[in-house]
Amino acid sequence: MLYALSHLLGVKLFAYITVRAGLAFLFAFVITLLLMPRYIRWAQAKKANQPINKYVTAHEGKRHTPTMGGAIFLFATAISALLTTRWGNPYVWAGLISLLGFGLVGMKDDLGKILSGKNDEGLSARGKMMLLAVIAAFSVSLLLYAGFPTDFYIPFYKKPLFDLSYFAIPFWILVFLASTNAVNLTDGLDGLATVPSVIALFTLGAIVYVTGHAGLSHYLLIPNIKGVGEVSILAMALAGGLMGFLWYNAYPAEVFMGDTGSLAIGGFLAYLAILAKSEILLILIGIIFVIETVSVILQVGSFKIRQKRVFKMAPIHHHFELKGWPENKIIVRFWMIAFIANILALISFKFR
Repeated sequence: MLYALSHLLGVKLFAYITVRAGLAFLFAFVITLLLMPRYIRWAQAKKANQPINKYVTAHEGKRHTPTMGGAIFLFATAISALLTTRWGNPYVWAGLISLLGFGLVGMKDDLGKILSGKNDEGLSARGKMMLLAVIAAFSVSLLLYAGFPTDFYIPFYKKPLFDLSYFAIPFWILVFLASTNAVNLTDGLDGLATVPSVIALFTLGAIVYVTGHAGLSHYLLIPNIKGVGEVSILAMALAGGLMGFLWYNAYPAEVFMGDTGSLAIGGFLAYLAILAKSEILLILIGIIFVIETVSVILQVGSFKIRQKRVFKMAPIHHHFELKGWPENKIIVRFWMIAFIANILALISFKFR
């Protein structure tokens, strides 16, 4: 809307992606900040509370904390994006479909848990994965329809290794599923998934912006893909929504994002990584999500093979809880690791 208004009124300021990205962040932040208290009161009245894992006794005090707060920051992100992006850009629409589609799957899962009062009564694992895979397939199909290149890049090397061609579809779907489930596993402590997500959005948003900028992409020796820079506005809108959410999700949390938020965030981070040709670099950008996922894989694999556990409990944040670490200490230290990893990811673009 602002872009169209800039042409109608001759105001060049709103033609710049950076200006609209900043406004998108602020719009989503304010909308979330204003709507969340109303949602919390409504959710408490409806008893839309987060079912607690029975094996984590330290979380008993969280039993009456409402969940599905992700619906608010997703709504704020969508409204902000519609106000600030170019409506004719296909990459923006594919991004919104990824974000909101994954969020709807998470919402269905959350509703199943809330109505049953049990943490394992949402969507079945197979059903959830199938729905997520369908949305991911639709999103990547839109990318290919828009003419998005299928070249495969790795960090530290300026040229593509090879062309994925039609193998891009299953590979990108795998990136979507891995990312969305990794963020979902991380969302177990107050603010633990929120801040690493915001940091990753800033990093990937910056890379996507540079990828869409002919001059900067040439300077940094990264591929230039026309039109993708507009999606950095959507990334900043989601970051703003998450910052507004953090106001109420910081320890001690007044609301949780639920699968509604975590699945949407994970799916959108995957989408940004694909646009930025940074699917491999996403491992470093989302290092906290990777660590949490690997801890679960190691725990399950070790127990099946050796009948022994590697950690006291998985995901690994519960391991540190059972070791006696205060929740706030775990959260802040994980945030620090995420921040450092993203600095390293950005530095890597100067070594090509």
